[in-house]
Amino acid sequence: MSFGEKVTTWYQENKRDLPWRKTKDPYKIWLSEVLLQQTRVDQGIAYYLRFVERFPTVYDLANASEEEVLNLWQGLGYYSRARNLHFAAQQIVKDFEGVFPNTYKKIKLLKGVGDYTAAAIASIGFGESEAVVDGNVYRVLSRNFKLATPIDSTKGKKDFKVLAEELLGEHNPSLFNQGVMELGAMVCAPKKPNCIGCPVNDSCLAFADMSQLEFPVKSKKIKQQTRYFNYIVIREGDKFFIEQRKGKGIWENMYQFPLLETTIEMHNWENEIKGLRLRSVSLPVKHILSHQKIFAKFWEFEIDKDVFVQEDTWLLADREMLSEKPLPRLIENYVYK
Repeated sequence: MSFGEKVTTWYQENKRDLPWRKTKDPYKIWLSEVLLQQTRVDQGIAYYLRFVERFPTVYDLANASEEEVLNLWQGLGYYSRARNLHFAAQQIVKDFEGVFPNTYKKIKLLKGVGDYTAAAIASIGFGESEAVVDGNVYRVLSRNFKLATPIDSTKGKKDFKVLAEELLGEHNPSLFNQGVMELGAMVCAPKKPNCIGCPVNDSCLAFADMSQLEFPVKSKKIKQQTRYFNYIVIREGDKFFIEQRKGKGIWENMYQFPLLETTIEMHNWENEIKGLRLRSVSLPVKHILSHQKIFAKFWEFEIDKDVFVQEDTWLLADREMLSEKPLPRLIENYVYK
C-alpha cells in the first residue's frame, strides 16, 4: 500500500467523532477551520457548537455586530480571527450573493483565509484535489521523509506543499487531507509520538534512526515582547468603569478596565487621578500570548464623589452589561474571580 492508502485507511478506521465531520456545508467547515487555528480541539468543540447555534447561516454571521461576534469568541484569543471571520461573512453575502465560494482560488479571496484554510475547505467541502499543509502535516511529512528544510522558510513552505500534492495524487482529497492532519494530531505528536501505532512507521525515516524529535526544523525563534499593564479598577457598588480598547494590536475593540501601560513594573501608584484614592493593588498576573508576555496589576481605587470626574471614554457597567461585552480573558478572570 502507498503512503496515501495507508493514511486514508487508518483515518477511516480511527478518526475522532467531531461535529464538523458530520457536515459537508462549507460554511460550517470554514467555521471549524478558523476556530481550530491555535485552539485545542476539545476547547474548539464548544465554541463551534455555540457559533453554529447563534449563526446557523453565513447571513446570520454577516448581519451580526462585531461586538456580538467578539463576545461569542471571548476566551479563544487571537481575536483577529473573529474579526476576519465576520468580515469574510459579509464578503460572501456581498460578493458571492450568500453562496459560499466553491473553488480554492475563490475561497482564498476571503479575508483571513490563507493557503491552508482554503485547501481544507476546498478539499473537504467540495472534493477539490488541493493538499493541505498545517503544523500536523509538517510534522508527519518532515519525519517520514527526514526533510530538514525549515518549515518557517519560503523554500520549506513550497517544498512541503509540493510533496503533499504528490502524495495526495489520485486519492480522495477529503480523506487524505483529514487523514494526515489526524495522524499528526493523534499519533505523530510533537514530543511523545506513538510510532509503534503509526500506520506509516515502516516508511518513516526518522523512526528508523530514532530522530523523530529533531523534526520538523525551524530556523527562527519567536521573540517575546514583555509588557506591563496597570489596570485602574474603580467600583461603584457592583458596577465597574470600563473602556473600549482602541487602535491596532491585541484585543482591538474589546473592553477592559482603564489602562496605564508602563515600560517597567510599577510598585507605587505615581499617576494622580483626581478623586481617586488607592485602596489596594494585586500581585502581578502573568498572561502569555504567542509573541507577548504581559505582567498585569490591578489597582483598586475608591471614589471621592466630590472631586471625581468620569472620563468621556469610560462606561459604568454592571455584570449583566459586562456579560454582553467582549472581554480579554485577563479582565474576565478578574471580574468573575
